[in-house]
Amino acid sequence: MTNENPTDSRRMTRASVSFPTAVYEELERLAESKKVSLAWVVRDAAEKYLSEQWPLFRNETLNDRK
Repeated sequence: MTNENPTDSRRMTRASVSFPTAVYEELERLAESKKVSLAWVVRDAAEKYLSEQWPLFRNETLNDRK
């Protein structure tokens, strides 16, 4: 079985996160409009945040996937 989503192919660590209700509801709406899971939206946002804060982060994580 092959995964086309690169996020699914790398090792994951589960985390439990609490959001204010309004933030959670907005994340749900965003996920629904993009036709993805809420978890995907949160992972995408976290990766974008890290790559903005530490520009080399994205390059390092991509190299780890090879």
